[in-house]
Amino acid sequence: MRLFFVPIFTLGLVGAAAPETRVTVSLPPDLAGDAGGRLLLFAEPATPGNANADEVDTDATDRNGVSVAGRDVAGFGSGRAVTIDTQDTAFPKGFATLAPGDYRVQAVLDRNGDYNYGGRGPGDLVSKVATIHFPLTSVPSIPLDHAAPPETDQFDTTGIPPAAAQQIAASRAHLHEERIVSSALTRFRGTSQSVAAWILTPPGYDPKSRTTYPTVYTANGFGTNHKLDGQLLSQTWHMMETGVIPPMIWVALDFSSPTGTTEFADSLNNGPWGQALVTEVIPALEAKYRMDAKPSGRFLTGHSSGGWFALWAIVRYPAMFGGSWPTSPDPVDFRNFLGVDLYAPGANMYHDANGAPRPLERDHDKILTMVETSAKVETVLGHDGGQLRSFEWVFSPRRADGTPAFMFDRESGAVDPTVANYWRDNYDIGHRIETDWPRLKRDLDGKVHLTVGTADSYYLDGAAHELEAVFRKVGGRADFTFVPNATHGVADLYSRGGDRRALWKDITNAMYAVARPQKAKTHK
Repeated sequence: MRLFFVPIFTLGLVGAAAPETRVTVSLPPDLAGDAGGRLLLFAEPATPGNANADEVDTDATDRNGVSVAGRDVAGFGSGRAVTIDTQDTAFPKGFATLAPGDYRVQAVLDRNGDYNYGGRGPGDLVSKVATIHFPLTSVPSIPLDHAAPPETDQFDTTGIPPAAAQQIAASRAHLHEERIVSSALTRFRGTSQSVAAWILTPPGYDPKSRTTYPTVYTANGFGTNHKLDGQLLSQTWHMMETGVIPPMIWVALDFSSPTGTTEFADSLNNGPWGQALVTEVIPALEAKYRMDAKPSGRFLTGHSSGGWFALWAIVRYPAMFGGSWPTSPDPVDFRNFLGVDLYAPGANMYHDANGAPRPLERDHDKILTMVETSAKVETVLGHDGGQLRSFEWVFSPRRADGTPAFMFDRESGAVDPTVANYWRDNYDIGHRIETDWPRLKRDLDGKVHLTVGTADSYYLDGAAHELEAVFRKVGGRADFTFVPNATHGVADLYSRGGDRRALWKDITNAMYAVARPQKAKTHK
């Protein structure tokens, strides 16, 4: 054993007080009764440019230099105050590492545990922004000040651009809100459960007429909710009203939840969402609305997470639908899951085989954030609801404590091969097609039409190439379009020749041609 000698001049450090890292957050009596949830503390360097801003927040990609600390709070107790140690659970590091200086600090009590999905929401308690000097020399106190306002009405157009407001107002009579009670989900949860959806009827729709319409089932991307789903359908109404796209019934399905997006996939953790869709939601809607109610008149589309839903649903229930047009879907083949082959020996979500960090998001050649960054900020913001944890809620086996198994270790990034194999056997679309094509071919062949950009912001074009190769291998017919230089954004991917709705026209006309081959035409 080698002996080490401590120089005399260092002995004075022994017993030195540790730097202060705690902040007290109080709950004023007039704000609320006792409250619980996820307490978050945000801090950013104070600069002249942000001096008047009334919010400090992070976009979960570490692009804005905001630090955040978090802890669970059961209640504020009789003292109506709790302490958060900014070293315990923090991103990117504990606040003791912040460069000396003034910081703008804000506290938020996320009462619903959904900050990872949609950020601040109705009922969350928020403080005013305070200026605090770091490093701390004492324990500062920040009082929560107000509750985030309740959600506005679906058709409230306050603050919306005039053109969008006009579209929402014009579509109002044609948008119908439905909440279909699901016995399957109710049995799983033990409490009454329903599936929310907006139904958009086309111009000339008459519920008493014998005329029926093709129906499009769609879901939007991660972070959307029921209200936004309806507002986006207002754009679809405008396109039908002006003859840009053919007349069809549109169903915007809400798959948002406190755990992320359910993808309408049967899951050990989220419950039987796929079963609820095909055995309860669709039959209930077809009984109420003038829908074709047959495979040749049922279609699927969606973007990003909604794109994965659109592809999964037709692969899982190929005889139910007439075609699927996913755009930029979440990983459809787990041999390229955000750039990682989950089945490779020693697979790691944070680093490649050479130890280089794995990017998560890009803007063409510019790297915006890393997988490790996103995973670790999710961990601070909350236990569930983030994009990476959402995948696990859908795809993973269930642990003894009732939560989904982690596909990868949040500290090291190491992939758990047992969990990865479970994902492969149950939710890897490429693997399902490759191993089950003889059974799928009759009802699935020719029905998949996937579009993604070659510069997809989340590298989703890689998984699409893997899936295309699988279809070639089994001899299946499917359309794959890789739009040169297009990113993940709809405005980028859907544009062509100056027409921002070009791909939308292509998709809807292709659907209509399947449903009405004698009437189909190209809308302009």
